Amino acid sequence: MSKQLRLSRRNFLKVGSGLLASAFTSRLLPKTLGHSGEVALASSMMSSAEDPDIHLIGTDGWIYLPGQVPIPGTIDQYYNPDPWAPEGLTTYMFGFANVTGLTDSQIKARKMKAQASAPLFWVDENQEYFVRLGNIGLQMRPDLFDSHTLHWHGFRNAWPVFDGEPHSSLAVPMGESMALYYKPYDPGTYMYHCHFEETEHVHMGMTGAVFVRPAQNGNTGLYPSGKFVYNDGDGSTGYDREFVINLTDVWAEAHWDDAHIQLPDWTSFRADYFLMNGRVYPDTVAPNGGLLDANGDLIPPAGHPELQYQPISSLIQCNAGERVLLRFINLTFANQAMSTPGLKMKVVGKDATLLRGRDGTSLFYDTNSVFYGAGQTIDAIFTAPDVTVPTKYMLYNRNLNRLYNPGVPGLGGQATEIWVHPSGSIPAQTAPNT
Repeated sequence: MSKQLRLSRRNFLKVGSGLLASAFTSRLLPKTLGHSGEVALASSMMSSAEDPDIHLIGTDGWIYLPGQVPIPGTIDQYYNPDPWAPEGLTTYMFGFANVTGLTDSQIKARKMKAQASAPLFWVDENQEYFVRLGNIGLQMRPDLFDSHTLHWHGFRNAWPVFDGEPHSSLAVPMGESMALYYKPYDPGTYMYHCHFEETEHVHMGMTGAVFVRPAQNGNTGLYPSGKFVYNDGDGSTGYDREFVINLTDVWAEAHWDDAHIQLPDWTSFRADYFLMNGRVYPDTVAPNGGLLDANGDLIPPAGHPELQYQPISSLIQCNAGERVLLRFINLTFANQAMSTPGLKMKVVGKDATLLRGRDGTSLFYDTNSVFYGAGQTIDAIFTAPDVTVPTKYMLYNRNLNRLYNPGVPGLGGQATEIWVHPSGSIPAQTAPNT
């Protein structure tokens, strides 16, 4: 009897992506798809495609998570820290890295140096924006030839064939790259992730934040800073500072399994770590990293070499009286509840949509806690209280079982701090999360 070919879901996605790519390059797809004006291969705009606004690659790497997760039935053996991890690091992951402007040799050197969470980027409303997505492979898993996609979760104007959902879209095979063209019309907070083998790739770390700034930005007559979440027409979503709070989680067994060429049983999923911008408290309040050295590698945050590949701080700092925008993103597999005791937040948007009725009636609401499910976003603004000395507040997950690090006493997980300074103490913000 002839040996039957076993077509797994992973192989099916590879075959499907290859056939679709062949169909596209052979012009078997309708020509209108390539000229949608929304999301398309940038073949007709090669100058911009070759010099993209951001160049991302998919690869693997290692990050740091404190504490220990023992392997059941063993003595002194742990899923985390992984014994194969480089010195100072603990946890294997998949992820993206920003290689914009790097040489080919520098890009290749970023293999095994993925970032958690993925690089943050933003786009202006009606801006033509190019993303080049490359795939340099998984060094720890040479047996996996997984493709990668960039699915902009919630983007309203995408043609399905270019949406990053691999069953009906294009994926980037290992060793290749592809340019994507975006022209967003809807401001608000979004997220992006790889949609190839999405359960595995999303959980392993291929997730990031992206948002769209409204056309109203720059109108200082509506709000002094000229910064807005939405095109509100009245300045009600104006703010002075903004911070992305991207929630993810880590099931240590799955990360160990992928590093050790084992197959996780996703039906047994149970998260061990609960992350905020790729870190757990108290590391969430450590400084930002993210600058590149002469070799194109990330420079660690000051005093925290273990956080080299977790560069996004969640520390919120502001002056008294300022309005602070919190862009909440939930890329875990559960509902979450983020709370700011002592500070009242005004929720102005949800899922990149201004909270107003069709007749213009405001649906904003005030709360100390925001509740949102997997794959959802919340835009909330608080006004910093009037203080004469630096004052600290907390922002944390009200699900208290998300506030620990395994094997480590004290507060951990999805928590950070809000430092309110006397008026005029710190300069104006120049970039999110700074």
